[in-house]
Amino acid sequence: MLFNSQVFVLCFLPPVLAGWYLLAGVRAARQAWLVGASLVFYGWWDVRYVPLLVGLTLANWGIARAYGAGWGRALPAVGVTLNLLVLALFKYADFLRGTAFGVAGVPWHPWALVLPLGISFFVFQKIAYLVDLRRGDRHQYSLSDFALFVGFFPQLIAGPLVRHNEIIPQFALDPRRAGVWERLGRGLVLFGIGLLKKVVIADTLAPLVDRVWDHAAASGAAVGAAQAWAATGGYTLQLYFDFSGYSDMAIGLALMFGFTLPVNFAAPYRAISIRDFWRRWHITLSRFLRDYLYIPLGGNRCGPWRQAGNVVATMLLGGLWHGANWTFVAWGGLHGGALAVAHLWEGWAGRRGWRLPVPVGWALTLLFVMAGWVLFRSPDFTIAAHMLAALAGVQGWHGFPLDREYVVALAGGAAVALAAPTSQAIALGAWRPRLLYALPAGALLAWALLLTGGRLPTTFIYFQF
Repeated sequence: MLFNSQVFVLCFLPPVLAGWYLLAGVRAARQAWLVGASLVFYGWWDVRYVPLLVGLTLANWGIARAYGAGWGRALPAVGVTLNLLVLALFKYADFLRGTAFGVAGVPWHPWALVLPLGISFFVFQKIAYLVDLRRGDRHQYSLSDFALFVGFFPQLIAGPLVRHNEIIPQFALDPRRAGVWERLGRGLVLFGIGLLKKVVIADTLAPLVDRVWDHAAASGAAVGAAQAWAATGGYTLQLYFDFSGYSDMAIGLALMFGFTLPVNFAAPYRAISIRDFWRRWHITLSRFLRDYLYIPLGGNRCGPWRQAGNVVATMLLGGLWHGANWTFVAWGGLHGGALAVAHLWEGWAGRRGWRLPVPVGWALTLLFVMAGWVLFRSPDFTIAAHMLAALAGVQGWHGFPLDREYVVALAGGAAVALAAPTSQAIALGAWRPRLLYALPAGALLAWALLLTGGRLPTTFIYFQF
């Protein structure tokens, strides 16, 4: 079930929301209702993986309770290992086997296991909780609280990556407390903004982006520079509006239920350095990588070269998290190397009072990020090299006529990404709930729903991770 589908907006969300508020006076009942609805939401994709989600939830909760009862200091490590083994089996087994057999030159047949939807996100949430326990956080939760933390449907599939101490304390709050109508209004507006991002911009750009990459994959067919730049610019915006649109919808949905989730994007294409970019892009993942990989590796508590190695190692693993493909690992390594160089440069240049002009820093950062997205989008290094060569004009400068719809989406998306207020600034800040605004907001939401009905709903890009 997709957020950008009529079945979700018209058939699933209204009864779930109504049931939540009808049961609001009884915490156990309302939480049971929402856990059940979340399982229905997850099972809609493939009911075969509901037992995996439930089983991992029970196992992690049991391990945490046993550790809290003093059964053994190694229990959190056992739980982390269990989660990583499950992730490795479903997501990386064929990748690791293929790499090993390929190096050995031995023929092999993939297992072709179907990747459970959102497994990386809900596994990482459990790992973070267990690591926090081992570090001294003694929070113990009821099974109902823990199940809702893990399974809450808005953030179940693709985040934001929410920590236990950010969301579970909110479960005790009465959904009908003061401000309920404002939360519902603001949440609906943020959901609508995310839906417009996905349907109007990301899904409009997707066909041409796919067309050019498919052309590049067709036995190395020539791709002109104009084509390559149009597709790379399109993918840069498609990926951002697709994922930030999902995050907006997830945060908006949570707010409609009375919960606050952390912001996941902060206008990343306005970043003036690569370090600034990672403070703005997929913020909750960046935070996870920092706190559970980079800092345990030593962080910046060591010499500059060791710190550079820590950054690269962290980003290599972050790249691998995105998918079982060496292109993702290389993309992570590329960003890790850039972050390490940026840190060394800032330290060296800062001591001399040197600083790049802001426009230059912004342009270099955006070009670097776009080049990285070519690697991120390409299924293998051959196609990535083909597209990068096309961007450099190696295969000529020819292009093709662009549909007006694509041009409008490209120009409008660039304007929004680079100059407009962020969705959170609009829906959670500047916007004030007024009856006067209800009609245009409702009309925009209805238009987006009509667009989803006129197209086959497309899944969010980050669902594959």
